[in-house]
Amino acid sequence: QLARIQTDSVVATLRELYPDLRFEIVAMATTGDKILDTALSKIGEKSLFTKELENALERNEVDLVVHSLKDLPTSLPPGFTIGAVCRRENPLDAVVFHPKNCGKTLGLLPEKSVIGTSSRRSAPVKKKFPQLEFRDIVSFPGRRGNLNTRLKKLEEKEDFSAIILAAAGLKRMGWENRIGQVRS
Repeated sequence: QLARIQTDSVVATLRELYPDLRFEIVAMATTGDKILDTALSKIGEKSLFTKELENALERNEVDLVVHSLKDLPTSLPPGFTIGAVCRRENPLDAVVFHPKNCGKTLGLLPEKSVIGTSSRRSAPVKKKFPQLEFRDIVSFPGRRGNLNTRLKKLEEKEDFSAIILAAAGLKRMGWENRIGQVRS
């Protein structure tokens, strides 16, 4: 859903710039989207979120793809180029609290409270809140997935006191009201 919102935004901009062109959106699922019960590091493939898109471009099934830069490999296949980079959304991290912790901040959570996050987001927060326990939300089977999945599991289970996500994704989904705290 988040990828579709992002794609719709890019296509809307393209339609404004090129009103005489017709744009058709072709939805695709990638390996990273399909395998949700295994940690990404254990799947053993590179380009988990881009390979199918690259294949569609090579077969001329699509003319361009829209994707988050964070998932792109550091070097593109021969003949491929990044054609545009859209204005960046809010680059900050957002803390979404379990309903039982609504109204709190990370500093007000009890000692040893478990915070779910990705490893790239946890280092600065661990340093500031050493009394909290941080677990990599994407390394646990069944805990990876889109924002909808992560938020649902936060609400329905007692595994985490809070989770840390990209504020931009929550904003794009229209869920800014779920943000309990913003982290720089």
